[in-house]
Order: sequence, then structure tokens, then C-alpha cells
Amino acid sequence: MQLKMGVSSLLWTERFGAGDVGLFQKVRKAGFKVFEICVADPFDFPVETVRKAAEDAGIGLTTISVAANDRNPVSPDAACRQRAVDFLKQMVDINMGIGSPVIGGPNYAAWGYITGKARTPDEWNWATDTIRQAAEHAMQAGKVRIALEPINRFETYFINTAADALALAEATGMDNVGVHLDTFHMIREETNIAAAVKACGKRLFYCHVCENTRGIPGTGLVPWKVFFRAIKKAGYKGPLTIESFDPNFEEINRTCAIWRKFAENGEQLATQGMKNLKAIAAKI
Repeated sequence: MQLKMGVSSLLWTERFGAGDVGLFQKVRKAGFKVFEICVADPFDFPVETVRKAAEDAGIGLTTISVAANDRNPVSPDAACRQRAVDFLKQMVDINMGIGSPVIGGPNYAAWGYITGKARTPDEWNWATDTIRQAAEHAMQAGKVRIALEPINRFETYFINTAADALALAEATGMDNVGVHLDTFHMIREETNIAAAVKACGKRLFYCHVCENTRGIPGTGLVPWKVFFRAIKKAGYKGPLTIESFDPNFEEINRTCAIWRKFAENGEQLATQGMKNLKAIAAKI
């Protein structure tokens, strides 16, 4: 099985900017086909600089977005929910501008927002409406797709499993809304990884290949052969993106509870992880 490997900007920087576009050449030379940008502020993003640098490097781009408390799709404050809509619409425009086909990430509820109880019907409807409006804008703008990433219970109470992400995607009534699976979260929340992939089917739009520790992929508990066989059977053709975080980060590591050093640096984690995963996939 051949893998189309991607790598996240979060292995190098917490806030990607114009000064980071030199990473495109670096990761392309290392063998990655896709570079994922975590967009912190879409209203101050260097679209043209990024687009040109990616074209020069010959690398594909994807993005992820993270809902925050001041733009929370499930906030009881209507003004806050509108900011979430505006944020996602701007993300769509960025993706169109840089040639990215998909926006992934936990974009349905503020990351780290915990109410202390299960989601409510009102919250479900608010999230559905936010994603639907962004997806309608994406249909008008071009071919950008929105992928909803289920994450673990310690980071959100809202969407933890592939089944719930799929249900939310389907509730929008939009064909350009699907699921973004991340093996780090799957190993904590799914009871059957292969079944979760199968359930997503054609709505599996994006994948993160991360170890259960967030360390070097291929060194932990994730059943990679099971996962690879499942996505192959599902017909997934998109990138498999390695995501982790530099131990010196502050904001992200506080939310994700990253306190250990898993590699000398992000580049080593990514390149060794790619080597490990390709070796595993070659036997499938």
C-alpha cells in the first residue's frame, strides 16, 4: 500500500505565518507530499505568499481550523456563534486562495470548552447551523470541503466518535461536509477502528496519523495495519498527515497536556514517523 504522507505545521510553529513558508521546501525534500497549515487567525493570513511558496516547492496544502471561546459554534450567545460562521467562511476563502481542498479540525465547538454535561439539542442545532452556513459558502466559492474531527473527551464533550461526526455532517444536509479521523483520538474513543472508518465511507475527507502518545508514529499502540486496511477498503485517497506538537509550545500543550519530549525536534518525529508508517504499509 502506497501512502500519501502529509505533515502539520504544528511540529514547527504554534502560529504559522509568512516567515514559515520555507518549511515547504524542507518537508518536500524529506518526502512529504502535503503540508497542513493550522490557521490561527484567518483574517490576517498571507494567502498569496503561501500559495506562491507552495507552488514553488511543489507541495500540496491542507488546513485545519480550531473553534475558540470567542467564536464558539455552540455558545448560547448568538453574536459568538455568528463570529464562528464568519471565521469558517474566511477559512473557506483562504483554502480557495491557496489551493487547499479541505478544512479539517474540531471546528464544531470551541476546543477545550467543557460545560460539565452532555451536549444539548440546542447546541447540536447551533453547531449544525454554523457548519451548514460555512458549507454553503464553500459550495458557492468552489470545491472546498469541510471535515469534522472527533476529538477525545478531555478536549471536548461535543463530538468524540466517528459516528457522531458523521451524524453532524449528515445533519447539515451538505455533501461537502464530512469526517476528519485522527488515530490519536480514535484509540481513546472508538471501540472498533475498522468499523469507524467503514461507517464514514465516502464522507471520510481527511486523516491524521498520530500515535497514541502523540510521539513518533509506529512506536506505540495504534493498530496501524488495521487502520491502513480499513482506509484502503473505504477508498480513501487523501493525505495521511502526521500531527504532533513541539514540547516548548505553551497554549496548545496546556490544552493537549503535552509535557514529555517524544523526539529531539518536530522534524525528527515527522521523518521517522513517515519511515515507520511506510514500512508498515508496504506489508499490506
